[in-house]
Amino acid sequence: MISATATPKWTGMVPVDDTALAVTDSGGSGTPVIYLNGQFATQGYWRRVIAELGPDWRHITYDERARGRTSRRSADYSFEAAVRDVDAVLDARGIDRALVVGWSYGAFVAAHWASRNPDRTIGAVLVDGAQPHDWLTDEMEHGIRTTFRRLQWLMVPLRVTGLTPRMTALEMAESNIETGRLARERELGPVMDRITVPTRYVLASGTSFGSKGDGQEKIRASVPAVAERNPHITIHAKVASNHGAILRKDFRAIATALRGVAG
Repeated sequence: MISATATPKWTGMVPVDDTALAVTDSGGSGTPVIYLNGQFATQGYWRRVIAELGPDWRHITYDERARGRTSRRSADYSFEAAVRDVDAVLDARGIDRALVVGWSYGAFVAAHWASRNPDRTIGAVLVDGAQPHDWLTDEMEHGIRTTFRRLQWLMVPLRVTGLTPRMTALEMAESNIETGRLARERELGPVMDRITVPTRYVLASGTSFGSKGDGQEKIRASVPAVAERNPHITIHAKVASNHGAILRKDFRAIATALRGVAG
């Protein structure tokens, strides 16, 4: 989708609800792509994918609430707030339709947004996320809260660098737990079934920080059934890198998937 006129490059703050988000818009007249980050990641993670696609695309990145060095704190870090923020960023930049790509937590946001907004979605690429699987247990909920509480002493001094969110340990833990609940088959399965735009999965391999054994591979094993049920969804690639390294090591596969859904 090519705009008739080129939009100037822009960097600034987009107000939404009780906060404001740090946004970067590369401008240009190419197909708009909005990049959705991992749960506590920042927009800089996408730089290799953006460089691979090049200047013929219009790249929109942003840091979610309390993430990065600039996006402001909020009273609402819910998943629904994250989905609303996609609309806020696109509306602020005057974009009617976009291609959406999300990694990890961002893939959940991308899937929900695409399923709710088919008229605004050119296509979607889901990078090692949005895989329906019942992995969250009561024991794991307790473990997540304990882990974030123990790590808080390390995260607090890193907030000024943007490497960790300006969220409390409890806020981060609850956000992580909410994602686990949303990942359940009965919750996420119907969302995936409602997607009506070209959608591609790019799956990682093996384990990564915080995972054990073959847990992540069991989660990824749910994806073929998703693609079988919905003809709009396909598995573009399963790459060699793990969850945490996929944007850094397999950015070319992600860029190729984006080109594919853009037509």
